[in-house]
Amino acid sequence: MTTSTSTSTSSGTSSGTGDLAAGPPFRAEHVGSLLRPAAVARARARRAEGEISAQQLADAEDRAVRDLVRRQADVGLQVATDGEVRRDFWHEDFIFALEGVEPDGVGQVPFTGADGEQVLAPITGRRVTGPVRLGETVFADALASLQAAVAQEGTGATPKLTIPSPNMVHNAFTPIAFDGAYDDEEELRADVAAAYREQVARVHAAGLRYLQLDDVSLTFLGDPQHQERMGLSGAQLQEAVGGFVRQFNAALEGRPRDLVVSTHLCRGNFRSAWALSGGYDVVAEQLFNDLDVDAYFLEFDDERSGSLEVLRHLPPGKTVVLGLVTSKTPELEDPDALRRRIDEAARYAPLEQLALSPQCGFSSTHEGNALTEDEQWAKLARVVDVARSVWG
Repeated sequence: MTTSTSTSTSSGTSSGTGDLAAGPPFRAEHVGSLLRPAAVARARARRAEGEISAQQLADAEDRAVRDLVRRQADVGLQVATDGEVRRDFWHEDFIFALEGVEPDGVGQVPFTGADGEQVLAPITGRRVTGPVRLGETVFADALASLQAAVAQEGTGATPKLTIPSPNMVHNAFTPIAFDGAYDDEEELRADVAAAYREQVARVHAAGLRYLQLDDVSLTFLGDPQHQERMGLSGAQLQEAVGGFVRQFNAALEGRPRDLVVSTHLCRGNFRSAWALSGGYDVVAEQLFNDLDVDAYFLEFDDERSGSLEVLRHLPPGKTVVLGLVTSKTPELEDPDALRRRIDEAARYAPLEQLALSPQCGFSSTHEGNALTEDEQWAKLARVVDVARSVWG
């Protein structure tokens, strides 16, 4: 077991920052999506009715991104995202921008709400109609807008772009149909990985230095009910985890070493409802030691997330961003309770390899979670305040 030699975080005493605090991931972080500002929602509705042009909608989104960049800096964050305000769904916008991947009907996946009620989330099926390739750089305009907003506001923040992991193209909520386009799934996987490698190279060339790949596929494998449905256990389960890790790594092969790459493992986030349960025990060892990323945004905000003991597998040189602040409900977390949880995490991994964030985005889909913008900003400010009291 790795133990921390730092001063107890409950005292609020800084332990020193070290190299990991000099750049991303920062001590105070957030996953990426933010509640859609009302002006953006109005503009999108007007565009859908044909009342404004595509350029007018883009202008409204640009103004919103600039405001969000300023608001992130105002609460003390050193990272800046565009809040994913241009997206309908956190992963589908990217997936259907790839050449050869087309929508294939809409199904429903049961999620569980805060009161235990069932919430049906719409999930679009996927069909491969030809070779999967990267045509235009996905989210190129969104990245340029974010970078421009950071420069215009002069915040000095580091722009972060979020995209779905390559495993989200297939092996997610719904299988992908590729009859006639590929002889087998390995050929499909190879082309998906190649498309991702090209995307990574292009956004890096555009100046990006902080990329995050979001994933629910690995947390599927940690869900006992999913394991039972798939008939996976023991060596079979570990081989399945290994396959997901290999696909992820293939997509990042040859990535620039000055590009910080993180991943966020989620258990579903739709209008404050969740889809999965189960800790990281099944995936932790391969996740931390074999996955070629620098940081892991992991949910640890409730009992569904499992034990912090899995952090004992974290090797030197990597960071776990503890998702201890929930984005699903408006109640503001007690700072002492957060510090105690960080203390607990530091029993298993060095404090200098830990950071703090909400457990998920605030608006994985355009509908957003069940809290107000003021409540969202209060939670992000709480993350910053607690991080400062712990790490200085």
